[in-house]
Amino acid sequence: MTLNPEEKGVESLARQIKMTGRAYPLFGIAQMILQKPERQSVVLSVRKNAEGRVMQPLFFCALDDTPWLSEDEVVAHVLKNHFNTFYQAERTATEPPKGKYTFVAQCGMSGVILGPPNHHDYHSQLSKLHTERFARIPFEVFKARVKIVRDEEVVKKWIDDQSWKTEYVCLNMPEPLRLGSLEAVEKHFRENHKANIIKPVESCALGGNAARSLRCGGLVRLVRSVWEDQRRFPLQIATSLSQQFAALGLQFFKVNKTITHVCVARPHYLDMEATPVSEGVKRIVEHINAHSRCSRRQLLGALAAPQPAASDGQATPQTGSVGPSPEQTAVSADLHWLIHQGHVMEFADGTLETAKKPAPKPPKSERKTAGKPTDAAAQGEPVAASAPSASPAKVEDGAAPIVQGPAAETERAATESLPAEPHKATPDTGPSESSSAAASQTPVEPSVASADSPS
Repeated sequence: MTLNPEEKGVESLARQIKMTGRAYPLFGIAQMILQKPERQSVVLSVRKNAEGRVMQPLFFCALDDTPWLSEDEVVAHVLKNHFNTFYQAERTATEPPKGKYTFVAQCGMSGVILGPPNHHDYHSQLSKLHTERFARIPFEVFKARVKIVRDEEVVKKWIDDQSWKTEYVCLNMPEPLRLGSLEAVEKHFRENHKANIIKPVESCALGGNAARSLRCGGLVRLVRSVWEDQRRFPLQIATSLSQQFAALGLQFFKVNKTITHVCVARPHYLDMEATPVSEGVKRIVEHINAHSRCSRRQLLGALAAPQPAASDGQATPQTGSVGPSPEQTAVSADLHWLIHQGHVMEFADGTLETAKKPAPKPPKSERKTAGKPTDAAAQGEPVAASAPSASPAKVEDGAAPIVQGPAAETERAATESLPAEPHKATPDTGPSESSSAAASQTPVEPSVASADSPS
């Protein structure tokens, strides 16, 4: 079974990211998708062994589009919930049981009246009830729960029930046919209707709400187990998200080599000495570098004067409010260009950061010696570990996109020790995410809950 984000919801999120230009933590989006079933889709598949032989089949009921793990479960489901589609029960009067009965046997667990123990049909009714409703209980234990009732009303009810005969008329058949028991009904259904109603399938796709309302007990437990596992660490959802976002043209980068973000453009360092830029772009970059983690509003307030209010208390025509000034419009346009080129990142919490200059690569000779162990390590002597860096968060130019594979288990252990700050430097152990940091920067739900979103 695989748990995936709903496609239309991912498309809505991608439009929001492209429109706002903000960078959102990938695992934070995955946690948001897990909050509501309508944002998810489930794909069930048969289980096969190494030789390709099916170990656990999957069946599909065409009447209500429900999946099942065994053919017997589907047959019982159809005869219980869609019985009137194929058969019609008719009761006809018959002779009541002969003799005088003063007591009857009654099941102590279900209340079903089985009849007098000396009646010819008693043992068959006892075995039938055990098979249909209490098969998990040993027969002797079930039989011990049967009690003798001497109430006249209970005895009279059993006699009245035995005074009627139930027959089952087969519908949608070329010739009229009557069946005398439910066992005959099940046999007739398997011979005439099963092939058209019940189909063995390789896989089955369901919506999130449909997966939560499954009627097969084994599948219900499977869905709950996978969902709870993803709630603890949504690697499967995040992997599917990265593939869908990449197909929609979005990019990925890591903050501090730890938290993977999705954005419109990967970080790209802007060398203003080597690249000619306008004065407005230069002012924006210098202000963000001087005021780390400033917001868009703070940037506009520092670099652009607001639009003066209309004199004599007159409002601006058409809008009825004061609009942005030409300076603010120019700053917003330059900032939009910087964000979509990857020179500036605007995170989900509204803070701005510039792409940092990448560290120079060491010469080839140093890189060759770096892979060899030192003399102390070769001789088994202890080597002092380097202290972790306490520098501010860096968004690296050309950081690697999300990685998938066995490293995910390593990164899980690494991220459990991450602090609550979303941009604090941590060791790079793979595509791991800090759930607490990522969840604080997810897209706002009102934007996600649009008409075509999965929410």
